[in-house]
Amino acid sequence: MSEQKIKVMISKEEVTDKIIQMAEVLNKEYKGKSLHLICILKGSVFFMCELAKYLDVPVTVDFMQVSSYGDGMVSSGMIKVKLELSESLEGKDVLIVEDIIDTGRTLRYLRDKFAEQNPASLKICTLLDKPTNRQQGFIEADYTGFVIEDKFVVGYGLDCAQKYRNLPYIGVIE
Repeated sequence: MSEQKIKVMISKEEVTDKIIQMAEVLNKEYKGKSLHLICILKGSVFFMCELAKYLDVPVTVDFMQVSSYGDGMVSSGMIKVKLELSESLEGKDVLIVEDIIDTGRTLRYLRDKFAEQNPASLKICTLLDKPTNRQQGFIEADYTGFVIEDKFVVGYGLDCAQKYRNLPYIGVIE
């Protein structure tokens, strides 16, 4: 199989600048508190690690793995939990860290699931938002890096059949 051609949509520098800006907002909002980051694997790990570098509030992390894409380029609509959280969220200020919001199904599922654990607060942070595919009644992020058009993107943790996660920018498969 030949490699696909990828066009840069958002440069490495733009991604870094936006993450720094998002961290500054979070530092102000959570000043004097601890922040519990929940990384949604696998795609969000790049974003969460970079975001955490710029947070000056105390941070703890946990991971959850869910999938609605499999190896395809279109969401299947079925949410499959592959890895559960390792600790309770009760009383914690929780920030769900996601790489991209597409239909919103996965994040609605996760938000509802996590809310049952009675966190002190529960918010959502996403690097990318693709609102054209949002289903009616599905949630929005509290913190958004970039709003993008309806294209299948890779890089900075986002993949196509597990490839291209390591690209330092956001690209579009042509």
